[in-house]
Amino acid sequence: MDGIHDLGGKQGFGRVDVDEPEEAFHSDWEARAYGIVRAMKKAPDWTLDKFRFTREQIEPADYLTRPYYDQWLQSYAALMVGAGVASVEEIASGHAKTGPASLGPAPDPVSVAAEQKQAGVTFARPGSAPAFSVGDKVLTKPHAHGGHTRLPSYIRGHIGEIAHVRGAFIFPDDSAAGIERAEPLYTVAFKASDIWPGEGLSHMVLLDLWESYLDLA
Repeated sequence: MDGIHDLGGKQGFGRVDVDEPEEAFHSDWEARAYGIVRAMKKAPDWTLDKFRFTREQIEPADYLTRPYYDQWLQSYAALMVGAGVASVEEIASGHAKTGPASLGPAPDPVSVAAEQKQAGVTFARPGSAPAFSVGDKVLTKPHAHGGHTRLPSYIRGHIGEIAHVRGAFIFPDDSAAGIERAEPLYTVAFKASDIWPGEGLSHMVLLDLWESYLDLA
């Protein structure tokens, strides 16, 4: 889906501030919001991609003016209402009246911390054999669709070269719709001068892209 979230390559927003202090949170409420989200017992059909798709549907004016973690809270509130976990009234009041038994008890802080620190986690999944090999020239799809996608608008319709074959990973476009399907993922190298001609650029742009986004050039 093309929305306000896809700002890659867009003009008119000024320079990126690369000197911003490196800090996890800008205020205490952001840390609390992060902790609440991580400790939530999520509904069975919630996925990272469904969350992203929900966030992408925030009104443009809200998206550009609300702080990042405020967007998180807004998105999770929408997910909770959509899944029947909570009502708008409960969220507005801050007090739950009922709770879906299927969710079970909320996780305790110790288990949440242990899960977040777990080492050696891999997201690779069994999937089909890759259709492309290192060195192949590929062309990105020229269009998006109405759902969630990880194919940025600025790279669509451009020719790149397969730099790495990463294995099979959950395809986000399907995952946002509740379908768990893995497919090959590639690191694709693009010439910056092809993406933004006339700018005198000499470097390469590397993107991890799923097979469904690509055709042989």
